[in-house]
Formats: sequence, structure tokens, C-alpha cells
Amino acid sequence: MTQFITFPSWISPEIIPGLPLRWYGLMYVVAFSFAYLLIRIQGRKGEISLDADQSLNLVLYCIVGLILGARLFSVLFYDGTLYYWTHPWMIFWPFQDGRFVGLPGMSYHGGLVGAIIGGYVFSKRYAFSFLALADTVGYAAPLGYTFGRLGNFINGELFGRVSTKPWAMIFPNAPSFSSNYAWVRTVADTLGLSYQNGAMVNLPRHPSQLYEALFEGIVLFLFLWFVIRPRRQKMSEGMGLAWYVIGYGSIRFVLEYFRAPDENLGYILALGKESDNIAIFQSFFNFSLGQLFCLAMILFGIIFALVLHRRKGVQNVHH
Repeated sequence: MTQFITFPSWISPEIIPGLPLRWYGLMYVVAFSFAYLLIRIQGRKGEISLDADQSLNLVLYCIVGLILGARLFSVLFYDGTLYYWTHPWMIFWPFQDGRFVGLPGMSYHGGLVGAIIGGYVFSKRYAFSFLALADTVGYAAPLGYTFGRLGNFINGELFGRVSTKPWAMIFPNAPSFSSNYAWVRTVADTLGLSYQNGAMVNLPRHPSQLYEALFEGIVLFLFLWFVIRPRRQKMSEGMGLAWYVIGYGSIRFVLEYFRAPDENLGYILALGKESDNIAIFQSFFNFSLGQLFCLAMILFGIIFALVLHRRKGVQNVHH
């Protein structure tokens, strides 16, 4: 009986072999299209006064901010070197060794900051309430992650830690481990993987991209769209954003325990008894950079919600 899954050989990052058209880029288009449609639904229901053109412009402003922020955060905080700090003109250069590679490094947290800035600029230019716009986009955004993470899965990137679960998957592009290490032999023997002493072994990993697609995308969307959004008229403007930030930060924080930290960074805060091996889970007290950003999101969301709640209470007293 197979105790793991092999990454499907028929899955290719390229839509058409030989052409620079990749599923990952198409998934972004699908994600933004869904965001636009969900914003239009809110507009047609009278939840916010956005027509079709304004909705499209809002999405475009957020897209520009998202791409700029995601790329900047990725190369400046996750790269682990000073290369982009000393070669800033290469940050948005889409070619490598004469080949078109696009912008392979994108940070969610940077994208969030960039999208918020893009939405703020739109609100000022078109005289909209920024908090009302933030709520509207917050209700629409999570479903897009489902497609973004599916794009990561198709690319065979952002895979999880080594696992012996039956649904763990061997990703062809994942780094292999030397069987000289006892833990590697233990995992391989547990799964019945054959190897020669001293050889490199590609071990199964959590398909963490699919975990994120489900929980950061579908589950968070259902919660915000069907539980929080119907209470929109009773809540202060901005509470949708607060719930989005808290919800995403909490889910992503937990899922980071299944996702492998960036090898060039490792643990930013290692408080566990064991922290020597980022490929396997060793302690709940070893934190990646992504988890620290998520903690900041959760803290910001809670403080923001409390401020909004208090402000609404003061306004009710004055009325």
C-alpha cells in the first residue's frame, strides 16, 4: 500500500510548452476576476455605491499596489541577501539568464500592504470612504487565494515540511536530504522508501499549498461572506477589514507549522527546545518570518476592532 503521493507528472507550470504562458499567471487573472465579480455583487445589492467602472478601477488600483508591495517585501525581507538592496533596478526585471521568468518571488504580507495603499489612493481620488472600500475588498479577496495557492501547487513550490502522512507528496523540485542523517533514514524506512547509504532522498512533504487554498481561501471566504458581511449594516465601517486581518493572520499562523520556512532564513525566533532542522516540525515555539508577520496582523486587527468599537460607542452616546 502506497504511504505517500507522487506529484502528478502530467502537471506542468507552462500552459503551452515552450511559451511564456504559465498557469500561475493565469491563476492570478482568475483570482482578480473573482474579486471584481464579488465587488460588483456588493455594488448591485446596494452595500456600497460602486458602479462597474469604479469597481474595475478599484481592482486595478489594488492590483498595482499588490504587485509592487508583494515583490518589494519578497526581495527585501525574504531574499536573505543584500543583492536587491544594492541592485534595486533588478527588483522588477523579469528576465534571468536570458529567459523570461516573470516575478517569481511574491510576498503575501507585502501584497496586503500594497493593496491597502492602492485602495487608499483610489478612495482619495474618487472620494470614497476608505474603510467602506476596505470592507468590500476584504469580503471579496479570500476566494482569490484559492487560485493563487493552486498556482503555487502547479509550480511545485511553497511545499510543506517533511511528513509521513498518507496524503504527503513528493515534489520533484523539493530539495533532497542525505541519508547520512538518522531522521532521514527513519522517515524513509517508515514509508518504505528504498535508498543507498549516503544517497540523497526526496522525502514526502505536506501539500501545504492545498491546505492554504482550502483554509485561507475557501473557509475564510465563507466565514467573511456569509457570517460577517450580513452584519455589515450593524457594524462600524472597517470591521470587515478587521475580521479579515484577524482571520487570515490566525489561519496562516497555524498553517505555517506545516509549511517549510524559507531555507535562507530559517526560524526568525527559535524558542523551542529543538530548532536545528526546519524540514520537520520540532516545536510550536519556533517561529518563521511569516508567522511573525501574522502575529502583527492579528494584533493590529484586534486593536483596530477595539478602536472601531469604542468609536462607535462614543458616537452612539453623542446621538
